[in-house]
Amino acid sequence: MKPFAVTVKKRNCTNYLWTLAFACLLCSAAQAVFAQEHYAVAMERNVAVPMRDGTILRADIYHPQAEGRFPVLLTRTPYDKQDERETCFVAAERGYVAIAQDVRGRFASEGEWYPLKNESADGYDTVEWAAALPYANGKVGMFGSSYVGATQFLAAIAHPPHLAGLFPGETGSDYHDGWVYQGGAFEQWLNESWIARVSWNTLDRRLTKDTNPFLWVEKLPLSSYPVQIPAPQENLAPYFFDWLAHPAYDEYWKAISIEEHYEQIDVPVFHFGAWYDIFLRGTLRNYAGLKARAGKESARDHQRLMIGIGGHAGGGRKVGELDFGPQAGIEEDALMFRWYDSVLKGLPTGIEQDKPVRIFVLGKNEWRDENEWPLARAKSTRYYLQSSGNANSAHGDGSFALQAPDAPSSRDTFVYDPAKPVPTHGGPLCCDRSRFIPAGPADQRAIEDRPDVLVYTTPAFTQDFEVTGPLSLELYASSSALDTDFTAKLVDVWPNGYAQNLAEGILRMRYRNSRERAENMKPGTIYPVAIDMVATSNVFLAGHRLRLEISSSNFPRFDRNLNTGEDQAHATRTVKASNTVWHDQKHPSALVLPVVPQ
Repeated sequence: MKPFAVTVKKRNCTNYLWTLAFACLLCSAAQAVFAQEHYAVAMERNVAVPMRDGTILRADIYHPQAEGRFPVLLTRTPYDKQDERETCFVAAERGYVAIAQDVRGRFASEGEWYPLKNESADGYDTVEWAAALPYANGKVGMFGSSYVGATQFLAAIAHPPHLAGLFPGETGSDYHDGWVYQGGAFEQWLNESWIARVSWNTLDRRLTKDTNPFLWVEKLPLSSYPVQIPAPQENLAPYFFDWLAHPAYDEYWKAISIEEHYEQIDVPVFHFGAWYDIFLRGTLRNYAGLKARAGKESARDHQRLMIGIGGHAGGGRKVGELDFGPQAGIEEDALMFRWYDSVLKGLPTGIEQDKPVRIFVLGKNEWRDENEWPLARAKSTRYYLQSSGNANSAHGDGSFALQAPDAPSSRDTFVYDPAKPVPTHGGPLCCDRSRFIPAGPADQRAIEDRPDVLVYTTPAFTQDFEVTGPLSLELYASSSALDTDFTAKLVDVWPNGYAQNLAEGILRMRYRNSRERAENMKPGTIYPVAIDMVATSNVFLAGHRLRLEISSSNFPRFDRNLNTGEDQAHATRTVKASNTVWHDQKHPSALVLPVVPQ
């Protein structure tokens, strides 16, 4: 083993010194986890990276203090590159050039922050700059989760020649549907809580730049001294107002959609996500899309997928209210190094022989390897909704049938009042979830007591029943309003009554035909629609029951539909809606499940 050393260099940047105690702590932690030769590490802080338009972004570089050239691991983040120092340090010890960069307009980097807009061009320029470093061998892999996953895909669609692999976690495939909006509804809690978080740095930069106390020295009385003059709200996060101004899928969104550009990506990708993660749909779509459409056969053949439990809803073995056991956690850094030791170094890590898909099966709470996603052996099965017209709440008579209904007229009706929406309780959430709203699995019984929630439940299963794959609800619905939402939630009911939420979806009816064009409803008209409930892998154990909830709100995860058909961004007037779910011979509403034979 080579001796431990940390060297901090100054290259057009401010000096930065780690304490020996902190460095030794990182070193010992790395040695405990990774049993291989370690390099001494040199670090360069706030290195200038010029973009094509002259803007200077800044990066921290960690590289082996040794002769030779090494592959690069790059992460581009809006959350402060210093937070990546531990992963980067261990990567450099393992023989990588590790680079953490603040994206445009964030922390040490110049420019104006506008999410997603500049990540393709800036990502391309940074990859090519990194590949040309004197200690780099020309191969660049990227890593990181959430928005940092977006920086990877947006760089990849620009096709930088030296990009050799991606390792994105819990990220989107389309920043309109499944990020800012879903099913036409505004992802209110994600958008507002995330902006509240990232705007702190924007505000700090603005105050530092614009504060000039000399302008106020003549103010009288002295008590009128303003201390600071904060930036107007619109200037602090202009993109938020742009998002509201583009509710439909238009050119604003298409330019940055990953799904529109799969053919431009031609590198191996390891996708990892989680069942309770807010970007699960994006993770699954990116894997399937690149398996089918990536620009090279070698890339199509080297896509990998791993789905755990919590993601943004929480990490480790305990997510939300449930403990999924000691095997549930994922060591993301160890997984990343195993991937890149194979992809960038050509080392036989065993990942080459692994099946391409690995999923955590809820209920059984165990990992399982698969040959594909969705599973070829899963059988699409319709569970038809039925009742005597009283499916309101878990105390009603909503149930399922495997045969299509033959009744001439059958339906359930509830009143949705935007002033009293069904509250978000658990589920795939981001951000600041723990302080305000519980995320992940949470007991749904209080939700199911409401009369504005329709509930359909199977009898208790006599043997284990597995559902693994994409989920959808084929619904025949009408409303007294010009526009309204319909929501769907899949639930596992335990023998003791605990109602564990598994998956959910929403559809804003004005986008029932196309997410590119809004079209109000005709009150009383019955419309066939499909609600994408994303996916799950769950074994309903013997004695458990399967349940479906249908309503018209999930607030504040999604904005409340005010039912007027007016522009949601500016409307304030609300009306109650009488909403009906039909399930008769002409309108066979059904929950579509991927059932895996036991």
